[in-house]
Amino acid sequence: MKMEVQKHIRCKPGDVGEYVLIPGDEARAEKIAAHLENARLIAKNRAYHVYTGTLNGAKVSVCSTGIGGPSASIAIEELVRVGARTLIRVGSAGARQPNMPIGTLVIATAAYRGEGTSQAYAPLAFPAVADLSVTLALMKAAKSLGYEFYHGIVFTRDAYYVQDENLNRFLTECGVVAAEQECAVTFILGSVRHVRTGAILATDSNIWLKPQPSLEEKERLFRIAEKKAIEVAIKAVEILIQEDKNEKKDLP
Repeated sequence: MKMEVQKHIRCKPGDVGEYVLIPGDEARAEKIAAHLENARLIAKNRAYHVYTGTLNGAKVSVCSTGIGGPSASIAIEELVRVGARTLIRVGSAGARQPNMPIGTLVIATAAYRGEGTSQAYAPLAFPAVADLSVTLALMKAAKSLGYEFYHGIVFTRDAYYVQDENLNRFLTECGVVAAEQECAVTFILGSVRHVRTGAILATDSNIWLKPQPSLEEKERLFRIAEKKAIEVAIKAVEILIQEDKNEKKDLP
């Protein structure tokens, strides 16, 4: 039976590649798509803007997910239904270590589940962990490009404007490197739907900095980091494509 077009992303099997980059921001999706060969806009509905092109001969797509777990879960569920097998979040985050400047790159290895959406998929005792091969590809990509980065656990939360000072201190003391709103959902869905997931983030703030930079300065620093994060994500996909080709060659 032919699968219908997905309700939200407006895609059907064949529209997207096995490798998909998933930024939250629609504008960032367009920036990422510019790095693909022969990229074209497949669909645009609500926050979900989907582009497909190629990298090293493999079909690669980009789909914006909007802000937060509910929106991201819809995008990931529907992308997997139409063929996505490796999904990399290319997002923004707030730094959570005092020594991290704004504009730092963060490769998320796992996420503290401080949001609600992932709990609809798995109990809180189940860890939200990125796929190891994707994470290593992101690290290898960043190093090959000469970009410094932090890696570690991030804090995924729902209420952007609500701060729990005690929790913030605890997580920072435990080494949590950034706070954002989609990684936990992405990683849990990777486990539940049996697909590979990972995340590269660019920091746009740091609650521990005193004095705080102006919004204009924060945005300037973030744009530089955003460009780097996109380059790292593209390079990581190229690495994964080659690794996957090599693995297929080695199969008996």
